[in-house]
Amino acid sequence: MIGYLLKMYPRFSETFILGEILEMERRGRDLAIISLKKPDDGRFHEDLSRVRAGVQYIPERFPGHPLTYLLAHLRALRRPGAYFRIAGLTLLHLPWSWKAFLRAPLVAERALSAGCSRLHAHFASLPAVTAMLTSILAGLPFTFTAHAKDIFLRGRSRRLLRLMILRAERVVTVSEFNQRWLADLAGPCVPCERIVRIYNGVDLERFAPSSSRMSDDPPLILAIGRLVDKKGFADLVEACAILHGAGLSFRCEIVGKGPLREDLERRIAEHALAGIVRLAGPLPQAEVSRRLRSAALLAAPCVIGKDGNRDGLPQVILEAMASGLPLVATRVTGIPEAVQDGVTGKVVEPGRPALLADALAELISDADLRIRMGCAARQSAEALFDRRANVALLYEILSDETMTHPGSTAAVVHPAGGRSLSEERP
Repeated sequence: MIGYLLKMYPRFSETFILGEILEMERRGRDLAIISLKKPDDGRFHEDLSRVRAGVQYIPERFPGHPLTYLLAHLRALRRPGAYFRIAGLTLLHLPWSWKAFLRAPLVAERALSAGCSRLHAHFASLPAVTAMLTSILAGLPFTFTAHAKDIFLRGRSRRLLRLMILRAERVVTVSEFNQRWLADLAGPCVPCERIVRIYNGVDLERFAPSSSRMSDDPPLILAIGRLVDKKGFADLVEACAILHGAGLSFRCEIVGKGPLREDLERRIAEHALAGIVRLAGPLPQAEVSRRLRSAALLAAPCVIGKDGNRDGLPQVILEAMASGLPLVATRVTGIPEAVQDGVTGKVVEPGRPALLADALAELISDADLRIRMGCAARQSAEALFDRRANVALLYEILSDETMTHPGSTAAVVHPAGGRSLSEERP
């Protein structure tokens, strides 16, 4: 049994995690999902009903559940060696570690009572820190997947991230760019095989090319993502204004929600783009798939935020490629690993609306070019981003009983199959 430790489950924007869980279960893996927060999206993908694993929620705030937290910590003190080790690590890595310390005894109890033999966390932030402390407390090995904001955002503790890399059995990340970045951070003391690149996967059956796309008139530029700075949608609106000023016929639809919606609406109004550029709001995965089949191309104008935040390799790029769409994207982190300039799309420098407009104009003006690049994109998706093949790699890692757990102490397994935090193996 693998304990999947997540910050929030389910989360509408994290379709890659939902797909991974479904594929792990399809391959026969038993999972227990432990979520540090309850969902607040208010919207859920239909595939959620196919997940067999149960989910346990950790009380979110100490002030609302003081007795629950205190009793869990008192029970954890029955193993003083492990408890004071995680307390010491917490003090060394304040302020980034205290939330994980508070939750670790609760997570350990949930994981052991579910019969988990290991933990896997998504995101090298609160989930991975909690998994690391829990692994010490419960004597369970842990792994984690690092994505983007969790490793690039300024203000994150590089020292704590390095410690997690050192203590984890394996670190998985979603692009070669990330892999090199994490390896440089960890230094030569970490074996190169400890940090593994596994691309997020996509369902190649659900996301497939449509034969009717090229009949659309005017061509649809599609963009999908949260309405936040790093997605670069402000640049996309500026590029659309350039295209409209040049007399090109097109439509643009931006799918997603987020704090920049009002700013984007203002930009659209200022450039008199109403009726040309539309904010469609968030959509379920089935509707996203339909939109991709009807679009002429996908725009992914990602940028690096002032706080260092950036995308790793957006899932929508993989879905668009599987759908046979050409792409216009920016040279940010792992994006050029997927979007090959001149082959599967056009790659431009980030934060340059004029360059973005030039690339968009080339594709919306040339249907034959879109067809060639879209075919190449589908072929690349089949080779690199097949969800079944990529989750199979993760499955093998999480099934590898030969991996060592640095510095772990095993908990006792009771005859009934549960485990206790109060006992240590002699």
